[in-house]
Amino acid sequence: MSEDELRKRLEVLKTEHRDLDAAIDALTASGATDQLQIARLKKRKLKLKDQIALIEDYLIPDIIA
Repeated sequence: MSEDELRKRLEVLKTEHRDLDAAIDALTASGATDQLQIARLKKRKLKLKDQIALIEDYLIPDIIA
């Protein structure tokens, strides 16, 4: 993938991560009793976070000063 494609993918992942965060907050605030659904959303959110970190690590090189 090119750098531009990675940046676009990063934005999509960040948006999805924020959406999942909002969905989890809404379910929790509404007193949802479906803990399995909330757990699945949290697991998906963690996977997205890992993918975001991988792309950011690739795009932002380590600079030793």
